[in-house]
Amino acid sequence: MIAALATTLCFAITPVFAHAAAERIGALRANFLRLLLAALILGVWAHGFGGGLHGAAGDWFFLGGVIGFGVGGIGMFQSLTRLGANLSTLIVQCGSVVSAVAVEWIWLGVQLTGGQMGFIGLVLAGLVIGLLPRSLPRLGGRERMVGMAWALVSAMGQGTGAVLSRKAFAVLAAMGQSTDPGTAAYERVIGGLVVAAGALAFAMAHRRQQVPAAGPAGRWVLGNAITGPVLGVTCYQWALRTTPAGIVQPIVAAAPLLTIPLSRWIEGAARPRRSYYLGCVLAIAGVTGLMLR
Repeated sequence: MIAALATTLCFAITPVFAHAAAERIGALRANFLRLLLAALILGVWAHGFGGGLHGAAGDWFFLGGVIGFGVGGIGMFQSLTRLGANLSTLIVQCGSVVSAVAVEWIWLGVQLTGGQMGFIGLVLAGLVIGLLPRSLPRLGGRERMVGMAWALVSAMGQGTGAVLSRKAFAVLAAMGQSTDPGTAAYERVIGGLVVAAGALAFAMAHRRQQVPAAGPAGRWVLGNAITGPVLGVTCYQWALRTTPAGIVQPIVAAAPLLTIPLSRWIEGAARPRRSYYLGCVLAIAGVTGLMLR
């Protein structure tokens, strides 16, 4: 559970760096560079001290990265441009929890207790109350549906990606083997990097990648890589190695509630509404319950 909390903290910080990097060099390029940098850093660890790319469950971790990082990331980006940050984040985070619980139950047979489901409900209620935007974006019906569809794709990708990591660790355990979280994170990042590179190449070939005119982005890309795919995903794999995805994902999903005060402190964002604080209280109660069960 400590690993899940560490993941939440890292994932709360990384959007601030990601936003600053995207403003300077574009979202697709920023995403590709942070995954490339993370792959280099984690690769030094994996090939120098860990299992490299030859683990028995490497294909499962790689697939988890393709679906979680790759498909989930593309879906999130597409929904952000249509629905805005608050609504997209709300749908993706709540949906990722539901999909993780459902996929893990249907595929791996992991069934949570009634008490655990109740605490997950508290976290979801906290997210809804804390992140619900003041007003819905003024879009046509079709455009809104497309945005919501992409948000659901992202949610399914993130939730399923977490379950794929659980599957990978189960395969290793069945073979009497194990891997360290850093190596697991490396194999997942490689999968995400392949998708990110393909998306960037497609956008550049079709001239769809817009590069804003802004200052240097190096420190923001580095911060995004360290807090996200390096430390964040390593802690994520550490948590998933011993704890069901249906428990880990609700704790990690609370990260956007922590991002709001961090964004206000670092970027001078607007003060959150009063409902945000009620949402935080409910989410904290839910997370605390999951940790104590």
